[in-house]
Amino acid sequence: MDAEGLGWLLVPLHQLVSWGAAGAMVFGGVVPYIPQYRDIRRTQNAEGFSTYVCLVLLVANILRILFWFGRRFEAPLLWQSVVMILAMLLMLKLCTEVRVASELNVQRRVFADLEPRHFWRWSRFGDYVQCVLAFSGVAGCVTYLSLDSALFVESLGFLAVLTEAMLGVPQLCRNHRHRSTEGMSIKMVLMWTSGDTFKTAYFLLNGAPLQFSVCGLLQVLVDLAILGQAYVFTRHPLKPAPHAAHPTSAKAL
Repeated sequence: MDAEGLGWLLVPLHQLVSWGAAGAMVFGGVVPYIPQYRDIRRTQNAEGFSTYVCLVLLVANILRILFWFGRRFEAPLLWQSVVMILAMLLMLKLCTEVRVASELNVQRRVFADLEPRHFWRWSRFGDYVQCVLAFSGVAGCVTYLSLDSALFVESLGFLAVLTEAMLGVPQLCRNHRHRSTEGMSIKMVLMWTSGDTFKTAYFLLNGAPLQFSVCGLLQVLVDLAILGQAYVFTRHPLKPAPHAAHPTSAKAL
């Protein structure tokens, strides 16, 4: 009787935990960007955040959705991609508005110009949307024509998760180039790390395709590298170079 009563309690509890884990999987990925979004809105400065992070996540999640048509995986992972795409478009919209508002003598840059040097530095949010739609259309057509190839489908899945694993690389490179993490939300990176750890554990425990687990581990390592940069650059900040007196200024004095 006790065993039956315990079983009656454990079944709904297990179901509740499963729903909670699925919900965390769907919405947990966007939570790290909330502090960064709020910081950008508050300071009206987006220089500390690399918008290439948005590019990486948009590409990765579009490819993951296309992978689902060739090899079905758990629904929470599919919905996570949809939610992440919407969140990254919101981040891009804010960053574009803030950057354009702070620029003087703005030269209008549009996606239709197809200028490589202006790629992902356009002046309007609508141009980013055009780029995302164009990529989705081309990738969708290629996927539709190649769904019968198991090699293509598996390669598509690996490319999707590998791209996502490279999520932190643009931020890592920006920090290294500037020898500083100023403007980057540490809360965002800490949430990246905890979220990616949870996500990788979820992949392993739920038997997700091998590509997901391997690239999840790689993503955690990149997150830890960014946290290491934050520690090192805070302890050993880059000393500003001394400003030499300008000849004209000295002459005027």
